[in-house]
Amino acid sequence: MALADPTIPGLNPPNPAVIARLLLTLLVLPVAGLARTWDLRSYTGTMLAVVTGRQRAYSQRYTERFLARLAYAGAAEHLTEVMAKWTWSLWHAEQTGSDQPTDPAAFYVDGHRKAVYSDMLVPRGPVGKLGGKILGCRELVVLHDADGHPLLATTHRGDHHLTRGLPQMLHCYEQATGQALMQRVVVDRDQMAAEFLAQLKLEGRQVVTLLRSDQYEAEGSFEQVGQWQPWRYNRSGQVICEVAAARFALKRPDDALPPLEVEVALIRDWRKLLVVEQADEAGDVQDWQADLAPQHHRFWEEGWQALPAPPAPTTPKLIPVITTGHGMDAVELAQTYFQRWKCQENSIRDWLIPLNLDTNHGYAKEQVVNSELAKRQLVTTGRQHRLEHLAQACRARSAVLPALGSLAPIVLGVALAHPALAGVWPVPS
Repeated sequence: MALADPTIPGLNPPNPAVIARLLLTLLVLPVAGLARTWDLRSYTGTMLAVVTGRQRAYSQRYTERFLARLAYAGAAEHLTEVMAKWTWSLWHAEQTGSDQPTDPAAFYVDGHRKAVYSDMLVPRGPVGKLGGKILGCRELVVLHDADGHPLLATTHRGDHHLTRGLPQMLHCYEQATGQALMQRVVVDRDQMAAEFLAQLKLEGRQVVTLLRSDQYEAEGSFEQVGQWQPWRYNRSGQVICEVAAARFALKRPDDALPPLEVEVALIRDWRKLLVVEQADEAGDVQDWQADLAPQHHRFWEEGWQALPAPPAPTTPKLIPVITTGHGMDAVELAQTYFQRWKCQENSIRDWLIPLNLDTNHGYAKEQVVNSELAKRQLVTTGRQHRLEHLAQACRARSAVLPALGSLAPIVLGVALAHPALAGVWPVPS
């Protein structure tokens, strides 16, 4: 914190001790079991007060006001630079020039979006944690080294694409640490833009990523495919993945520019077999019996049995890993990319709980009334009340009927004694 120069213009009063205690409060929030500053409204513990040397912890309103002043003063960039210097000194300062490997080290860059619920208009983007829903969100761009160590994380707008965030992240880290060019960068296939890769190649970087499925059709789309060699085995010792070196010409948006030539580690995954689509599938109706013997054509005869159709031809799934660099072995290229799950993806997943990355910011959860269901319940309740009213009326009528039945002999006797009343009360026959 001393390196961050905590004197912030506009803070009243500009007391470095107060700013240091507020920064400690923000840093220790996850340790105290708080996912966001909003949770300070109901916080009754003493940990934050003990850490900051106060009798009570800072309130939610005061802490968020401090965060707003930090953003207004531009302290986020300064703190990000300090964090980059600290992570580099922690993980890479001990590596001298003689200890560094001859091959360039690989760095992994990826993005993570968090939903933000607010009355204000927030830039929207797909949130992978919520099934890819388009919501107002913020994007977190993270940088890891080849050993899975987190080096830097920056926050951006929800519509911030990684094709813009990746160069900014690399330049920021290089300037903060004063290191040479970070040559080998590994990203996901979402960043497969030919112009983006060409620009990074001009800067002297080697980008490792995957081709999208709509950029190639089959093995014939690649050139100079080498010999297939086993790469991965299952527990029984059977080959499940093969790899071969190849080349691919990536077409650029401007037809006047030459295509981008990339090296490919072409992987055949025998665990996932895809059905080969044949061009003559929509042939004659009688083709279904073309491969049957003549005695099996007479399906109307007694004793005829249907024969199973031959299996459809299949081919193993292709996984093309590409690089804009030169001279990488196919096995090394494939292993470098698939280290993403060990070095970055699993690391981000491990962050979700301790760093509260799965916590959505904004409103707290409140039960929302389902308007359509409420309408149906209202109609059903009205019908129920109406039926209950009719049932009650029927029960009242049924209670009166026995009394009327006991008066029938008296009415009959009166009618017989006074014939003049026969027109009023008809006598039953």
